[in-house]
Amino acid sequence: MMNSPIIAAHSVTKTYQAGEIEVHALNGVDLAIEKGQMVAVMGPSGSGKTTLLNIFSGIDDATSGQVIIDGVSIHGMSDGDRTTYRALNMGFVFQSYNLLPVLTGAENVELPLLLAGKSASSSRKKALEVLDMVEVGDQANKRPSEMSGGQQQRITIARALVNDPAIVWADEPTGALDSETGGLIMDLLCKLNEEREQTFVLVTHDQTVGSRAERLIFMRDGKIESDEVRSKASLIN
Repeated sequence: MMNSPIIAAHSVTKTYQAGEIEVHALNGVDLAIEKGQMVAVMGPSGSGKTTLLNIFSGIDDATSGQVIIDGVSIHGMSDGDRTTYRALNMGFVFQSYNLLPVLTGAENVELPLLLAGKSASSSRKKALEVLDMVEVGDQANKRPSEMSGGQQQRITIARALVNDPAIVWADEPTGALDSETGGLIMDLLCKLNEEREQTFVLVTHDQTVGSRAERLIFMRDGKIESDEVRSKASLIN
């Protein structure tokens, strides 16, 4: 018997009102993503790819349709329950890092654990373990302004992983980095995907990032135009 997909979307729409004009950012999207897949979502500006990430992760509400995450209908939850569910089951990596400038690397990483009610000692221990795992343990006591862009993005990835989430959502994870540093970040994400069997959904304009994913979804005008699954042996390293 086949396992249920970890992400399942059924007839999802998202419509924005811009004055008297309706903008259909998502237009009846159906999609299933299996546990452990590395998925890249690509498409031109305005194609709906970031809206897809926001709706599927529960950051924003769908206009209609249903999103099921690991058997749970996230849009049937209250805002508070959905926020808690995201904190416990999902990780987020953003282009702009979104690190708190007054906190050190370790403090930024342990913050999700503290907000989830974990003790200070266990949160710090786990944060340091994850910082070592993503090879920035030496940045634990530095603030973001003292780090390079690549180091800040690794801190962001550590923060996304510290709760051992089932799914990691990444919006342009290499967009603010030079090509060499971006390649190293993709090496890290692919390694984590392979070793930890976590599901990664990456929104990107970067063809190089898309070439590293085992599944490439291309969007246009709020719809999925193509959906290609490739063998891991064929991917560019």
